[in-house]
Amino acid sequence: MGLENGIARKGLPDIVFERMHRAIKSGAYKPDERLPTEHDLAAEFEVSRPVIREALRRLRDQGLIYSRRGAGSFVRSVGLKEPLGFGQLENIADLLNCYEFRLTLEPAAAAAAATRHDKDSLAAIRQALELMRDATNRQSHREDADFQFHLAIARAAQNSYFSTAMEALKDHIAVGMKFHGVSVKREAAGLLRVFAEHEAIAKAIEAKDGEAAQKLMRDHLTGSRDRLFQSSKP
Repeated sequence: MGLENGIARKGLPDIVFERMHRAIKSGAYKPDERLPTEHDLAAEFEVSRPVIREALRRLRDQGLIYSRRGAGSFVRSVGLKEPLGFGQLENIADLLNCYEFRLTLEPAAAAAAATRHDKDSLAAIRQALELMRDATNRQSHREDADFQFHLAIARAAQNSYFSTAMEALKDHIAVGMKFHGVSVKREAAGLLRVFAEHEAIAKAIEAKDGEAAQKLMRDHLTGSRDRLFQSSKP
């Protein structure tokens, strides 16, 4: 599956969700404003009511709207709960830009984590690593565990700006991790090599070697980017 096709292949609920998400974030709908009815939204977007229901469910799950029994759906006041907002990842250029930003953000977070981690944050890194180890032993790749590993490091840095940025980038990072997982499974030693990269980062953080943690994270992300984009070439 090519990167462009994978990113572009969106269903109707995705399209409706993204358009309503943008409208809410841009202020087109005000806090506590009642949304149009499912019937009216279906007519507006020219889709079926089940499509609208799925889009509304996703908006509720993300805390952007809430429901009142018998009254409909209303826009929730987001306030400072979600200080960062990145646009939807649309194409390969966006994915490359995401990697460029991660290469600035995550090596610095890894260096800080090496010097600031505590018992609990280190345990979270180890837990995610063990999930990845189990998946690797089964010749599989778990994007959720991969993201949790990187997020745990950002949290271990004891600087909320690192972890908040990572959380805001979750959907964008997931796209890269998904395609990277596909690319490394094409070669016999690919998954083992990638797991070894994660394990080396964790060991450097545990050893409180900030310089090594920073370099290993940078090398890992650079390798991930290069493997991913090399595999997308015809």
